[in-house]
Amino acid sequence: MSGGCEKRDKMKRRKTRTVRIGGVRIGGNNPVAIQSMTKVRTSCVGKVAAQLRLLEKEGCEIIRLSVKDAEDALALRRIKRLTKMPVVADIHFDWRLALEAIRSGVDKIRINPGNISDRKNLAQIAAAALSAGVAVRLGINSGSLPAGKGDTVSRMVRGALHYLRILEDEGLSRMVVSLKASSAGETVDAYTRMSSLCDYPLHLGVTATGLPEHGLVKSSVAIGALLLNGIGDTMRVSLTDTPQQEVRAAKLRLEAVGARTFGHEVISCPTCGRCEVDLAGTVRGLGRAISGMPVHRGRHLKIAVMGCVVNGPGEASAADIGIAFGKNEGLLFKSGKPCGKVKYENCLPALLSEIKKMSG
Repeated sequence: MSGGCEKRDKMKRRKTRTVRIGGVRIGGNNPVAIQSMTKVRTSCVGKVAAQLRLLEKEGCEIIRLSVKDAEDALALRRIKRLTKMPVVADIHFDWRLALEAIRSGVDKIRINPGNISDRKNLAQIAAAALSAGVAVRLGINSGSLPAGKGDTVSRMVRGALHYLRILEDEGLSRMVVSLKASSAGETVDAYTRMSSLCDYPLHLGVTATGLPEHGLVKSSVAIGALLLNGIGDTMRVSLTDTPQQEVRAAKLRLEAVGARTFGHEVISCPTCGRCEVDLAGTVRGLGRAISGMPVHRGRHLKIAVMGCVVNGPGEASAADIGIAFGKNEGLLFKSGKPCGKVKYENCLPALLSEIKKMSG
C-alpha cells in the first residue's frame, strides 16, 4: 500500500472483519483505503492504462472499472497486468459478466442488488468468487433499490441485509458493503444503521453528487461524519471530475479527521484587515513547494503561517515550525520557540530551509 498508512491519532474504529482485496487488506485495524474509478471505456486498454498511471502516482490504492459487456470483461485480463492496485469489476444487470470478470483475474467484484437479484444467479456468482478467492462488494444505491416498501434508508439497509444472507447461505464471507445515496443525510443514516447490524467492512461514498464543488462539500459532510464516528474501511469520493481529483479529495478527508497523513500539514489563518502581507500568496507558494516533498522517518510536520498578532504567535509556537507576520516581516518559530525575525520577501525560502532540516 502507498504512503500515508499510519494513523495520526487513536480514533475509535468500528470493529470489522478483515477482508483481503488483492494485496490490500481492509477492515480490522487496517487504515481506511482510498479507491477511485476509471472514467473511460474499459475495453479501451490504452486509455485505461494512462489513467491507472496517474492514479498510482496520486496515491490511489484500489481501482474499480465498469464492465458493460463481454469485451470489457475480457479486457480486464490485460489491465490486471498493467497495475499493482487491486482491480474491482463493477457489474450491473448481467450476472454472467461477473463470472467472466472473475475468470479474468479481478480481485473483487461489485454487484448491485437493484439490478442483479435472482437467487440462482447470485449463487453462481458466490460459487465463482469462492473458488477464485475473490471478494464481493454488495453495492446498494438509492437510485436503483430492490423492490420494497418504506423510506429510502430503511429499504437500503433491509435490502443489504437480505442479500448478505443470500450470499452467506452460499458460503461467501469475504464481503464488503456500501449504501450510497445522493443525499448526505440519508447516506449517513444508512451507514450508521448498517454498522450496528453486521461486521463486514463498509465502503463509504455518496453517489450522484452534482457539480464538482457541490460534490466536494456533500461528500465531505457525509464521509467526514461517518469517519469521525469510526465508521468506514474504504472510501471513494465520487465526483464529476477526474479520478485523480477524487483521490486528492479522499486524502484530504482522511487527513482532516486525523485518520491518516500523506505529507506535511499547513495551517493558516483566513486573513482579515489586520494582515499586512500577501498571506494567501505565501500559503499557495508553500503548498506548491511541499507538494510531493518526501517525508523521512515518518516526520510529518505541522507548519503554521499566520497573518497577524491576534492568534498568530500562539498558533505558530504550537506548530513544529511556523511564522507569525507583522508589517513586512514575521517572527519564525521552531519547535515552539522563537528563533528570529524574517523579512516578508525571505519568508518562503526560510520556511522551506527549516522544513527540509526538520524532516530530513
